[in-house]
Amino acid sequence: MSSGDFYGLPTRTLENDYLRLEYLAEAGPRLVRLFAAGSDQNILAEAPDIFWETPYGRFNIRGGHRLWHAPEKMARTYIPDNDGLVVTDLPDGVRLEAPQEPDTAVYKTMTVRLHTDRPALTIAHTLVNGGVWAVELAPWAITQMRLGGTAVFPQQVGQLDDDGLLPNRQLSLWPYTRLNDARLHLDDDYVLVGPEADAQPFKIGCFNRHGWLAYFLDDLLFVKRFPVRDGQPHPDFGCNAEIYANDKFVELESLGPLTLLQPGQSVSHSETWEVHGRIPQPQSPAETRRLIQQHIL
Repeated sequence: MSSGDFYGLPTRTLENDYLRLEYLAEAGPRLVRLFAAGSDQNILAEAPDIFWETPYGRFNIRGGHRLWHAPEKMARTYIPDNDGLVVTDLPDGVRLEAPQEPDTAVYKTMTVRLHTDRPALTIAHTLVNGGVWAVELAPWAITQMRLGGTAVFPQQVGQLDDDGLLPNRQLSLWPYTRLNDARLHLDDDYVLVGPEADAQPFKIGCFNRHGWLAYFLDDLLFVKRFPVRDGQPHPDFGCNAEIYANDKFVELESLGPLTLLQPGQSVSHSETWEVHGRIPQPQSPAETRRLIQQHIL
């Protein structure tokens, strides 16, 4: 494992024949850079200058991948994670453990393992209640992608009941979301969030029964897969997947179910990331469908 730097913050690197992953060594847990083998182009967004002042101090977005707990609220979500990280090397990866958060008493851990047979990795996101009372929360895994690509959000196709009389999908929209946003492309089977950059933020979510989100960028296809826990309550009007975009990055977000976490208990949410190379960015809905059929389904 090698050492590096992310805008003044020390990093370490996991690497094999397929992928190179860089993570913060003292802050986080944060994964900040992801490279396909032989490439020096970071797939993840880098946002070192974006921050908010909070009652606990400055919260830095940084870019890359982070673990939050939903539902989103300023007093519990934007707690700084600037120091105190404990790093444990594993035979095939690394465990990143943050100190207990003030007020929420929640501990965050990411356990990252590279796959040895293909360009993929698995991340276990774990939240532990270190307090003295129960906390309702959902693990929330957020990956910030570099601008210029197209995000893909699969939709439910076909009926969910015998008669076909009940609704089979829903979309959650945020107060700042515009339905006429140029980035939004709605179709019956996929929702696309296009490569246009806009300072106006945009966000959309749903309960994604397919268990994947994708991002076409340059000549790569990035896919994140996650377990689908149907029949359990989820945040944000029942969302287990969300896409956020602005003029700095695009976020692919997956969420676990809402859990009433008792003192001392933990909850985990896993993702598997795949990087497919030599794939041209699709120029039409038909080409998008073809590439999805070939590389994801």
